Amino acid sequence: MITIKEATTKAELKEYIQFPFTLYKDNPNWIPPLINDELTTFDKTKNPAFASAEAYFYIAYRDNKVVGRIAAIINWDEVNDQQKRKVRFGWWDVIDDIEVTKALLEKVYELGRKNKLEYVEGPMGFSNLDKVGVLTYGFDQMGSMITWYNLPYYKDHLEQLGYVKEKEYLENEMLFKNIKPEFFYKAQELIKKRYQLKPMNFTKTKDIMPYVDEMFDLFNSSYASLSSFVAITDVQKEFFKKKYISFINPEFIKFVMDKDNKMVAFSIVMPSFSGALKKANGKLFPFGFYHLLKARNTSKEVLFYLIGVDPEYQNKGVTAIIFNEYYEAFKLKGIEKCIRTPELEDNIAIHNLWKHFDPVITKRRRTYRLDLPK
Repeated sequence: MITIKEATTKAELKEYIQFPFTLYKDNPNWIPPLINDELTTFDKTKNPAFASAEAYFYIAYRDNKVVGRIAAIINWDEVNDQQKRKVRFGWWDVIDDIEVTKALLEKVYELGRKNKLEYVEGPMGFSNLDKVGVLTYGFDQMGSMITWYNLPYYKDHLEQLGYVKEKEYLENEMLFKNIKPEFFYKAQELIKKRYQLKPMNFTKTKDIMPYVDEMFDLFNSSYASLSSFVAITDVQKEFFKKKYISFINPEFIKFVMDKDNKMVAFSIVMPSFSGALKKANGKLFPFGFYHLLKARNTSKEVLFYLIGVDPEYQNKGVTAIIFNEYYEAFKLKGIEKCIRTPELEDNIAIHNLWKHFDPVITKRRRTYRLDLPK
């Protein structure tokens, strides 16, 4: 018999967070999250996403043993401002038993029906900066700190329950040695002159901080046209500023400014922390922090996390300036591989940015949708 319990206390949420550690303990490609980071994400008093969203965390048991988990989420900005009457599910992990999946998803349906919503989509988090999608290809590839990993039966469970593909995401890798700077070096010189633009580079995190709010504003405006986008609020900006910016190498954050010192483009790249997180196994202490710090300074792989261009400057080649700055920074660091984190398959503009760099698709993931069962 399957029983479902809502995780509300810190001890229950820890049990919720630690289930994948058991499920994937022998899997070399699953990357453990930091347990305290997950606790903060699920804490209504600490995560500003709860100002415009609600979420409930459920654990499935059989014979007093955890066999699955799921989060049921409503992003009220999405429902009220965009009129998308959707209930989300995320942080979903399960043994290979479709009955457990059905029991967990029923809790998501209950939340949707209670609020008169029309359909369910997932897996996804609170916002566009959370993890997204169930892996459908690339199970033999190591995950990253900003993606979920799962086994092939996850998609099978959803498809057997009538779910259909809603959005497809691609992940790519590019070898640094294959990147030819001539594709962007001359172009970026011309673009800087034509539009009176200049790159901004940093060596200290404290020098970046005054620009971060403007960067998130630009993120909101540059992604606004995507159908899946929900803008980041001012409170969330502060949260992500603390969560990410201080931990990223300052030389991996690039801005492009116009003649009036207004930001027209930005990009954030981070070192790959996958190996370090594997060693940390969910804990910063006693040695996890050391492994992460070492990876920050010595990793030969980088993840392109975010890139955004002011709509007025899109299709004007501004990214050539960013690529040139990264090329120089990566050369100094001895970077060997560049990894693109999930990008929507139908975001043609972003895929065109990389076409000269011999990108190889390493993973595919998707969100699934189902009309809410009555």
